[in-house]
Amino acid sequence: MKKTAAIIMLILGILLTLPGLGALAGGAVASAVGTIQGDGYLTSGTSRFSVSSYALTSPRADAIGDDVPGRLPFDVGTLRLRVEPVAADKPVFIGIAPQADAEQYLSGVHHSELLNIRQRPFRAEYRDVPGGNPASPPADQRIWTASASGTGAQELTWNITPGTWEVVVMNADASAGIDVQAQAGFRSDLIRPAATGLLVGGIIALLIGVPLLIIGAAGLGRHTVPPAPSPVGTAAAGGLPGYPARLFGEIDPALTRWMWLVKWFLAIPHFILLFFLWFAFAITTIVAGFAILFTGRYPRALFDFNVGVLRWNWRVAFYAYAAVGTDLYPPFTLKRANYPADFDVDYPQRLSRGLVLVKWWLLALPHLLLVGAFAGTTGAVWRWQADDNVFGSTYERGSGLSLLGLLVLVAAVILLFTGRYQRPLFDFILGIDRWIYRVLVYTALMRDEYPPFRLDQGAAEPGWPAPPLPPAVPPPAAP
Repeated sequence: MKKTAAIIMLILGILLTLPGLGALAGGAVASAVGTIQGDGYLTSGTSRFSVSSYALTSPRADAIGDDVPGRLPFDVGTLRLRVEPVAADKPVFIGIAPQADAEQYLSGVHHSELLNIRQRPFRAEYRDVPGGNPASPPADQRIWTASASGTGAQELTWNITPGTWEVVVMNADASAGIDVQAQAGFRSDLIRPAATGLLVGGIIALLIGVPLLIIGAAGLGRHTVPPAPSPVGTAAAGGLPGYPARLFGEIDPALTRWMWLVKWFLAIPHFILLFFLWFAFAITTIVAGFAILFTGRYPRALFDFNVGVLRWNWRVAFYAYAAVGTDLYPPFTLKRANYPADFDVDYPQRLSRGLVLVKWWLLALPHLLLVGAFAGTTGAVWRWQADDNVFGSTYERGSGLSLLGLLVLVAAVILLFTGRYQRPLFDFILGIDRWIYRVLVYTALMRDEYPPFRLDQGAAEPGWPAPPLPPAVPPPAAP
């Protein structure tokens, strides 16, 4: 297969597989929601809302389906609201009305507009609108599309229709001070058909996209130059056994003081391409895992493609963020190149069928924990809390420098002020990078040899010389 055809097939495969997986995941979620829903409603938790004003209104919302002519022949959605006053003997009112009519009724009335809801702990945020008392009780108004009032728990059910609507909760006698427990529910006849459509569409996209992706990746793999074999298992320098994944990197002699400040920006085209290449890497690894399980062999063309992706990623990492060891822009290729950073993996003739089931998660767990400490934000990290106001969930996000990122930053700052990259620090950084890439190779099912718990520092693998460097670019002549 020609390289151009392989690239086109890979691109088409990725463009079909990505949305196919998204549709499949969305269909699975919608199907689960439809199953849970049954003939009832998906309901939120019960929350307490308490304001001192005369009315509590829902947040302002955009119009729903203004371009839909009339009613549709199916249930778009049904909203159910349940409100119960905290004081059992106090009657409560709940109603839904066109937003313009509700605002006209509450014009000049002291009321509270619900702005936001936060969970864990629950907290409601309101906008207080000053004014006086209502001219009449809410039940006397004819603006309500749906309403309910009385003592005890009140339930309102409303078929969602096009328009701009507002929910109003008041005391039935229009007195001040609203203190209620509220719960919302929703059901729709569209959930299950939407789930079916997403599942069918996702399966069709995957049935077409995955073969295209695999054929394209295999075609590109055949165009890469296989790496030279290494004496796996023999003693390397210092008597240490060599590992069949070899990472190289050498400081560029023409390294500038300030270039590292903008490399991340210059590398954006690589980051975009690597996003899609890593997606293809994940799919080809899964396919290769099944091939190993049934045949004991890793398809050679897919192996060479995945090595090329790792090689490309290492060159960009060495240039932009994982070492900043060169100013030479990385080439856009899976092949080996005359570049200060390189990566090779020896092709295994046979692989264990049993290990493919456990090595990428169970056996690799100790290494994954260490790699997480090296490259993750488990050390000095800034965290903040984020709330999902739609589903009521709270989660933490982390940000900060990993150990590797901190070391690279220190090296870069020293370079900025002294013009020199500290060699011991560079060797230590390369040792961490080498450990990470060995674990990547093992978890990607490319080798059965367990990665050593060893920090092999330096530009080259133990016992292996670094690849030749490209010629240094001479500085421009002074005017």
